[in-house]
This record gives sequence, structure tokens and C-alpha cells, in this order.
Amino acid sequence: MAVEEASEQVREAAESKPVRALARAGLVAYGVVWLLVAALAVQVALGQGGDADKAGALETLAAAGAGAALLWLIAVGLVAMVVWQLAEAIWGDRSVSAPGRRLWRRVIHVAEAIAFGVLAYSAGKIAAAGGDAPEKSTAPTSLFGIGGRGLVGAIGVGVLVVAAVLIYRGINKSFLSDLDLSEADARAARVATRLGQIGFPALGFAFATIGVLLLIAAFRNDSQQQVGLDAGLKTLAGQPYGPYLLLLLAAGVACYGVYCLFDARFRKA
Repeated sequence: MAVEEASEQVREAAESKPVRALARAGLVAYGVVWLLVAALAVQVALGQGGDADKAGALETLAAAGAGAALLWLIAVGLVAMVVWQLAEAIWGDRSVSAPGRRLWRRVIHVAEAIAFGVLAYSAGKIAAAGGDAPEKSTAPTSLFGIGGRGLVGAIGVGVLVVAAVLIYRGINKSFLSDLDLSEADARAARVATRLGQIGFPALGFAFATIGVLLLIAAFRNDSQQQVGLDAGLKTLAGQPYGPYLLLLLAAGVACYGVYCLFDARFRKA
């Protein structure tokens, strides 16, 4: 009985209005970060350099004047989003009757919690470092030491699966299950839907570049292979018609960034 009461108290705290308000602010910050990633990707496509990944976007925010304080606020909001999504994974979706669909919803919540958590960690790390971006992402030597190229390859496949899920969510519009558009006017609902249909596949393709680079690192047994989003987008830009493809991808990622703003407004409570 005491365990159940404690569990209920934890649930109420995790789903309280202050946590949800901070989480919605975190979603806004998440959208702004992806808008900055899109802008940096445009710079890469135009040959102007820049780090077109989330760390580069956070570093840009750090240099915008508010500096570390802004990054700490972003980190707090994203941590609140992590708490909210984990609470939804454990106690949410009770209205979903199909066990398979309920499990799928929980997997999505956990995946989102991980994504927000990673970005929150990056924001906090850059804030603590005074605005300096962390080192470039590589296929870590430790992963090769632990599981060899097989582990790196498996992670690459996992990233590609995540990318495929994101693309699928955009195509079949399953992201709409996260939103409550009942109070939205017809135009806002239509815009949110179109942004998600474009943004989720674009995000999936962006992550797919990371998965491909991980597989290349595994195939070459190269522990120094650059595998971050910045490396993936720059690799894409170096292909035939790459700059044009990267501009299209940047436009799609920008759509996802704007979708996050709608998500913050209409996310189911």
C-alpha cells in the first residue's frame, strides 16, 4: 500500500502543472535548436562552414548574448520534458486499449525522453564550459574496445531504425496522437499536420546520415571516423548535387523546428 501511495505521489509530481509548463518551454527550446541546426546546415550547403549539429546550435545560442544562463534555462526545460515523457511511458496512455499500441506509445515516450536528455546534457555541458562546444563526435575508441566493430555496427543499425521510425511517423501522421488539436482552429491544425509530415521525415533522413557513418566506421574498423550530425550533413554536401539536397533537408529540419512550437502549444496534457 505504501509503495502504491509513493508511486502515485511520484506520478502526480511528474505530471504537475509546473513540470508540464517547464516541459513545454523545453519543447520550444528544442524547436529553436533545430531551427538553428537548419540555419547552420544552409551555411554548410553554401560552403560557409559552421558546425551544423545540435552542439553547434547550442554554441550559437551561448554566443547570442544570454550565454550560459540561456543554456541552463534550456537544460532545465528539457529535463522537465524528460520527466514528463518518462511519466507518460510509465503511467500514461491508459485510454489505449490495444496492448501492442500501448507498448509502442511507451517506446516513443522513452525515445523522446532519451533525445531530450541528451540535448539537456549537451546544453548543461556547454553552459558549464562557458559556451565552448564539446569535442567532435567520433565512433568512440571505447566502443571498439568493448564490442569491436560489431557493437559500432549494431549502434549504426539502431540509429537507422530510429531514422526509419521518424520517417514512418511523418508519412502515416502518427505524431498527431501526441497532440490535442480539438481547440485549434482549422488552419492551425492543418499547418501543424503539414509541418509534421515534412519535418519528421527530414529529421529521419538527418539521423540516417549518422547511422550510415557509424556503419562505415564499423566496416573500416576506424575508431576516429566522424559520426556526428555535422559530419553526416557535410558528407551529404560533398556528394553530387549534395548542396541542393542539403538545402532541401535544411528546409525540412526547419519545418520540424516550427512543428515543435506547435507541439509545445498543443501537446496532450
